[in-house]
Amino acid sequence: MKTVNVLGCDYTIDFRTQSEDAKLKECGGYCDYSCGEIIIEKAQDDVMNMRDLDKIARQNIRHELIHAFAYESGLAVNSPWAFNEEMTDWVAIQFPKMLAVFTAAEAMN
Repeated sequence: MKTVNVLGCDYTIDFRTQSEDAKLKECGGYCDYSCGEIIIEKAQDDVMNMRDLDKIARQNIRHELIHAFAYESGLAVNSPWAFNEEMTDWVAIQFPKMLAVFTAAEAMN
């Protein structure tokens, strides 16, 4: 289990199997804002024959962290953006590429 700070709020990131957490039968992970938990599926076998399960887990962590950032910034109160799966996926998938470009352009600090 790891703890990260999202806009001043601590969130734990934990890995569980579907047998340990029934919610994971519907998704690869979820963010519980009420208690600051991000739960990611600890996949043992991938039914879609994906070989790099660590890569998929990292994408799921980024995805759920984006939900946490949106929630903690207040977007979940008056906007559906915090729950928009398409936009959340886009940011989570593109962020590593964006970070590499920003770093190469010396635009981070």
